[in-house]
Amino acid sequence: MARERQNDSGGTELGTFLRAHRATVTPGSVGLPTGPGARRTPGLRREELATLAGVSVDYYVRLERGKETNPSPPVVDALAGALLLDSAEHEHLRVLVARAAGAAALQPSDHSAETILPGIALLLDHLRPFAAYVLTRTMNVLACNPSALRLFHGLADWPEGQRNVVRYVFLHPAAPDVFDDWEDQIRAAVGRLRSLHSLEPDAPGLAELVDELLDASPEFTDLWERYDVRLHTHGSKTFHHPDVGDLTPGYQKLLIEGTRTQRLVIYYAEPGTPDHDKLVHLDMADVHQHAAHPERDGH
Repeated sequence: MARERQNDSGGTELGTFLRAHRATVTPGSVGLPTGPGARRTPGLRREELATLAGVSVDYYVRLERGKETNPSPPVVDALAGALLLDSAEHEHLRVLVARAAGAAALQPSDHSAETILPGIALLLDHLRPFAAYVLTRTMNVLACNPSALRLFHGLADWPEGQRNVVRYVFLHPAAPDVFDDWEDQIRAAVGRLRSLHSLEPDAPGLAELVDELLDASPEFTDLWERYDVRLHTHGSKTFHHPDVGDLTPGYQKLLIEGTRTQRLVIYYAEPGTPDHDKLVHLDMADVHQHAAHPERDGH
């Protein structure tokens, strides 16, 4: 059983979020004087944030301690402004408030979370040479095609049950060299797990994965405590791959209807481009190896 990790001061998830983000806002960034000498409080003091948000200090302290759980929408917006939250963080704050107030019931567990739909399995094969894979809510790799497995260099060395994107970016020794923006990758990975943890803390396997990473990775621990919930759903990503060199495919993440929790992730490139050729090479790696070493086939 995963050990329990209590929030500071017995606060709710809402209070944890507020404290974490208050610690990241400097007085100068919101137009406040820093004053002489060193500050004992990282970021803003509670009274400073309360003033910026237009609420009493007592009311804000009650929010952080979980004694007040139903701030009005204007107060939520004012807090988001005072904390300099971006749109994704602002929306996450709204969801946390609704959940704390009891207005956001959790959805029932997804009994199909570990089952691949037949059509999706067929689609993975027909998307080749594009790299495509299916993720569970906790970012386990549920299924993938050959180019996806090889794009994340070294992932194939792990047994199927261990293949998890967050575990890979933090714990696989190849990951810091494979990703051109490894620090961005680990922030995004923690952001998705943090969002899930705050909204569905009982998601299967989540507590165990978080505990594993807290124990094994100082980088994960640091980012987890910051409470960053920024997510990435599309864009492009540069890989430094030892077999095909550098490539920068685009990527798109899609929610798979009928499962509620699974996402299809596709890395793609325009046909005729060097990046597309490299995806083809990754997809056909087994064919190339067998052609070079036919004795391995037993012939």
